[in-house]
Amino acid sequence: MIVTVIAVAVAGCTAASDPAGPPNVPNETVRAALDGQWTWQRQAAPLELGVTHTQDSLDPEEPAESRRRGIDILSDSSAVWQNHHLMGFGTLNPEPSPGEYDWGSLDQRMQLTEDTGGRTVLTLCCAPDWMKGGEAGKTDWSQLEDNPTPEHFGDFAALAALAVQRYPQIERVLVWNELKGFYSQEDNRWDYESYTELYNQVYAAVKAVRPAVQVGGPYVVLTSLDPGTPDSSDVSGPWGVADRRALDVVDHWLQNNIGADFLAVDASTSTRQGTTPVRPDVGAQKYADLTTWLRHRTHLPIWWAEFYPNVPEAETGGPSSQASAAATLAAVAAYAQAGAAAALLWGPQGHSLKFSGLWTSSTRTDGGQPTPLTRAWQWLVPRLTKGDVEIGHNETQPLLAFRDTEGQALIVSLTGAELVVAEAVEPIPAWGISINSISS
Repeated sequence: MIVTVIAVAVAGCTAASDPAGPPNVPNETVRAALDGQWTWQRQAAPLELGVTHTQDSLDPEEPAESRRRGIDILSDSSAVWQNHHLMGFGTLNPEPSPGEYDWGSLDQRMQLTEDTGGRTVLTLCCAPDWMKGGEAGKTDWSQLEDNPTPEHFGDFAALAALAVQRYPQIERVLVWNELKGFYSQEDNRWDYESYTELYNQVYAAVKAVRPAVQVGGPYVVLTSLDPGTPDSSDVSGPWGVADRRALDVVDHWLQNNIGADFLAVDASTSTRQGTTPVRPDVGAQKYADLTTWLRHRTHLPIWWAEFYPNVPEAETGGPSSQASAAATLAAVAAYAQAGAAAALLWGPQGHSLKFSGLWTSSTRTDGGQPTPLTRAWQWLVPRLTKGDVEIGHNETQPLLAFRDTEGQALIVSLTGAELVVAEAVEPIPAWGISINSISS
């Protein structure tokens, strides 16, 4: 392949608030990289990328210009799906007392998705206090992650049904979030029986009022462990060993749910013991391996409701981190190769977590700016949805690439050092990312 025009370059970005963006990668450098030895694989199935809005996310009270910049980014091929929570993570208690409703904050978030052209997912979490042993009329946010008690599973299912009736734009629902509150310390395992009972009641209630809404679960965290750790499974890779307890949740739910339209999970690439991957593509292999494991158990579409690609120990992750952007793209490549159906980026607005976002925090007057991930993510969203992207891995250099059928390629460096691809050309910057027009 010969590079003809540099279309967009996003390599070496260190200041996410700089709207001018980083300098172009020299044409000769890109040509030398693409002329190397590559292994290419077409994506296994269409992959729909989306976002989950969290505590702050382009809310009306944010500075107008910052919010407008963020809205422009979100509107510009940043998400097929936009996910909101029924309660918490940016929305208030929808039913503070039995039969008394407050939909105002969720109304605003739903309008945001409408205004920016997204398709809507609702995560049916979390539950009003009175459904989990608290006092009616009060909301103790420190208890947000408590599960509803079994005698209130029906009440929660009824609230879920009201929500999908109120918002006809909802196409999919995720039942609960990471099995919050359902872990049994006494038994050293997830209480997957109780979760599945909640799921089944919600599934029946939602389908009764809107049969076309697609329902999925179990939304369990597929934790990885260091080799030799108790509770290890027989699923392993260079990223570690899958926690048997999480895999048991999947197996029980598959065998005992009364119906499902998709299967949802999430995971980070570091182990519970804190071991981080030596390189982003090593960590991302976990997503490919576990997607494959899931696909061997079910024909349901696999949704990664959250994913957290950790950066190597020597790097600093975050929304403005170039390393985090590269790690996120490595995860997306793994999903595409393994045949995942969807992946949702947690917190597209700048946040304090050590993972990528799509715009800097619009709570600041200078916010709403693109991050190191933005342009590459926007390039991928429509192409992966269409399903005709090829993913390439360089056989001699830590390089990842995506190419489409229209003569463009996205190239990602997977190292924190400058990468020399050939003599007499400038090196690719650490964690460099570039989008280029190419021809054969």
